[in-house]
Amino acid sequence: MLLRRRLLSTAAAAARGPPPIRVDLTESAGRGVFTTRPIPAGEFLHSAQPLVCHPSPSLLHEVCYSCLRRKSGEGRASSGGYYFCSDACREHAKGFHDVEKNADWSSFEDHCSSRGLKYPYMVKRLACMVISGAANADCLNILQPARLHQGTLIEMEEEFEVLKSTFRKAGFQEEVTTFLTKEWYVNVLARIRINAFRIELVARSYEDLLSSAAASVSCDASVGNAVYMLPSFYNHDCDPNTHIVWLENVDAKLKALRDIEEGEELRICYIDTSMDVNARQRILADGFGFECHCLRCLSGD
Repeated sequence: MLLRRRLLSTAAAAARGPPPIRVDLTESAGRGVFTTRPIPAGEFLHSAQPLVCHPSPSLLHEVCYSCLRRKSGEGRASSGGYYFCSDACREHAKGFHDVEKNADWSSFEDHCSSRGLKYPYMVKRLACMVISGAANADCLNILQPARLHQGTLIEMEEEFEVLKSTFRKAGFQEEVTTFLTKEWYVNVLARIRINAFRIELVARSYEDLLSSAAASVSCDASVGNAVYMLPSFYNHDCDPNTHIVWLENVDAKLKALRDIEEGEELRICYIDTSMDVNARQRILADGFGFECHCLRCLSGD
């Protein structure tokens, strides 16, 4: 009961005013997120809605095509067979989903499936959002791009040709796809590759979370991937003071893992914290392009 009251009070406090954070420059990592007041452990700092998201290809009929909520027996399938958990989600997705329904994606999906690709699906959705007017073509430009090797660029060019061909075969006029160039595709995918979050739901509802005290538990419950604006500004630490949780859908919740002082930088962990230091350093270097100098890594833990 005490935990329930505390979580309710911190959630209510967050809802009453602006989030207690600010974005500022750091000494070594570019932009970062800092507190504007002391934060108690367990407080939900803020939430964030995705700029773009997409369900895992294997779960297209099991989670909401708009918000990635798991299927509960309610909701309805679209004419394409995709599941929407509510009329609100169906309406939210109407623009880009109508664009998607006008094209045959079998070649694109075969290309991605045979190569184990997931991020091109997000580029496809963003392209449909731009065509429908639901997003700007440059909406991800503020985010940091990944470093791309020549082999990766060649693969991206192949993906782009399949995507472009799909829109062309569907009869979309050149004036609505002028943004869809090879440069745009590579630019967007480079940012998605380093900023996308793997969405793992820890509870089906907020009440489930309160009763189970599962806010800091990361379950193997991936339902898709998403890119956000503010959460992408959080820097990495192998011993983070902040954690991202997804309760019932793709909306991200930022939660304090311990008491945090005013002015302290808020950091999340980009990878599995249970790995040893050598594994962490290798993955961070290969996947994110930096060497971690956090206190935990410096100690050899």
